[in-house]
Amino acid sequence: MAYSLSLRATSEPPSLGAGASAADASLVAQLQQGSEAAFRTLVARFQDRVYSTAFSLLRSPEEAEDVAQEVFVEVYQTVDRFRGEAALSTWLYRLATSRALQHRRRLSARKRFAFFTSLLGFANHSLPEPPDHAHPQALLEGAQQLQQLQQHIGRLPPQQQVAFTLRHEQELSYEEIAAVLGTTVAAVESLLFRARQTLRQHLQPSFRYV
Repeated sequence: MAYSLSLRATSEPPSLGAGASAADASLVAQLQQGSEAAFRTLVARFQDRVYSTAFSLLRSPEEAEDVAQEVFVEVYQTVDRFRGEAALSTWLYRLATSRALQHRRRLSARKRFAFFTSLLGFANHSLPEPPDHAHPQALLEGAQQLQQLQQHIGRLPPQQQVAFTLRHEQELSYEEIAAVLGTTVAAVESLLFRARQTLRQHLQPSFRYV
């Protein structure tokens, strides 16, 4: 996976704290010194988690790939401001979810624009259907139910969707999710409770992941 260095950084990262591993601390120190080998190590260690987090929110391999590239470019450009209060993985999850939600908002805006221009006669083609990908944590009820689950997760408010995705697809603890979202464990519990309530209103009881 190749990464260009053209994206302007927009987020100020947190940094390593007492809970971070010595390996992470060493890696960050090397990154801050401009080590390309350390950057390749970072990508090799975290690219699958960053990609899968983005894909969980976007359901598009191409969009998830774009987000992964942006995340690692942002790390490269802002690692010198790493301050020392959060784990490296927390920062990466935070960047991945933030970038994925930004991409989704842009995609929604483009689709709305295409729809209205088609109504006005400026376009003579239909919008492509979103790709149908299996839900990583719900390979159980068949394609129709999987698609239904994906659609309803995608309609959750952004904070609820991120919390639900990080809990059930990335299997993060409540404490880790709170660190990613910059909130409390109690707030994460509330987000997950409300997300599950909403999903249960729309989905059959056989969905064990809600």
